[in-house]
Amino acid sequence: MEKAFEERQVFVEDNQIISQIFGQLDENVNIIKKELGVELFLRDGSIVIKGEGFLAELGERLVNRLIEIIKSQRRLTKQELRYTIQLILEGKEEGIKDLLNDIICITASGKSIKPKTLGQKRYVDSIKRNDIVFGIGPAGTGKTYLAMAMAVNAFKNKEVNRIILTRPAVEAGESLGFLPGDLQEKVDPYLRPIYDALFDILGGETYMKLMEKNLIEVAPLAYMRGRTLDSAYVILDEAQNTTNEQMKMFLTRLGFGSKAIITGDVTQIDLSKNRTSGLVTVQSILSNIEGIDFVYLTKLDIVRHPLVQRIIAAYEKYEKEE
Repeated sequence: MEKAFEERQVFVEDNQIISQIFGQLDENVNIIKKELGVELFLRDGSIVIKGEGFLAELGERLVNRLIEIIKSQRRLTKQELRYTIQLILEGKEEGIKDLLNDIICITASGKSIKPKTLGQKRYVDSIKRNDIVFGIGPAGTGKTYLAMAMAVNAFKNKEVNRIILTRPAVEAGESLGFLPGDLQEKVDPYLRPIYDALFDILGGETYMKLMEKNLIEVAPLAYMRGRTLDSAYVILDEAQNTTNEQMKMFLTRLGFGSKAIITGDVTQIDLSKNRTSGLVTVQSILSNIEGIDFVYLTKLDIVRHPLVQRIIAAYEKYEKEE
């Protein structure tokens, strides 16, 4: 039986929008054809969507959503295209409007930082509502970067007096003892991703000024012991590498007017095999306490290179089979 194809048309008055939807050398059109099963072409100032049965309707909805995205930010990335196709297939594309309107802060270079997936949106909303939030998920889901953006925004709005960023200095295949320099120089490589993200959000000059005034502090987790952190935005990164004792120590440092965000990926634990991850244990201990929330991000929330999502999916499959 011959397949019944249907055509839908969406009039587009701006050639720049058409150019963004089609992509360089029609690369976006090829992605849409492969992942949604519809063809796009131009006819009399309109984008024509051709597809089998209900697929043409999905294609029309996709084009309208892409127009909204481009009008909002004047560009369309391949990651945004693929994610929008995914939402269309799941019938969840209404959430795109929320993503477009939720700007956390503007970087020194003028770039808007905002959640790029519905999972990231849930994460950001949870941080706004709760004083302690655990962001758990694979690499590339924006757990730490979004937490830092929220911290910078709170600092600029004078909601907190300082930002404290910390990580456990766990040896992942290398020994700290063999690294050159004093203790601070030895742990700096572990904290480098935090420095880089701060530099990107704040810009070099502001970053240096706030660091010199100790209004932003970046330190290994061991430095937190014995302290009470008042009026601070505290972020614990790579929390899967904390022990149970370290996690308890960190959570009990929180003082008045403070907020804590704990991020980690429980599939990348570098602790020795005889030690339990504090991030794993804490989920069963604190899961029902008011003011504390656990947000779970998945490979669908990855905003790095598309291959990262496929790599993580392949590893998940391999580990299940093992």
